[in-house]
Parts: sequence; C-alpha cells; structure tokens
Amino acid sequence: MLTKTRLLAEMDKFPEEFSIDELIERLILIEKIETGNRQSESNQVVSEAEMDYEIKKWLT
Repeated sequence: MLTKTRLLAEMDKFPEEFSIDELIERLILIEKIETGNRQSESNQVVSEAEMDYEIKKWLT
C-alpha cells in the first residue's frame, strides 16, 4: 500500500506541469514495485526451474 509520505515524495519529483496519466502510471509502477518487494521478503517467489517450465509451456 502506498503511504501519504511516499506519495508526497513522488509528487516532489514531478515537474511543475504533468498529466494525470503520468501521475497514475508512476503510482501504479511504485505500487507494483512495493508489492514485488513484499512478496520477495515473504519468500513468495517463483524458482528458476518453475519459470523455465512455464516458459516452455508458453512456447509450445
């Protein structure tokens, strides 16, 4: 979850004028990165062998 502090820090990085789309894209990216970090910390990851298996399924 995104905190108000993190949101304000991100807003400070933006130029004086920007589109709502740019803001939403940045917020979605930050949320996905934070979710990935939490999953990694709680060992909710896919092994390389599992990934290889899934990729092979996609390509056949």
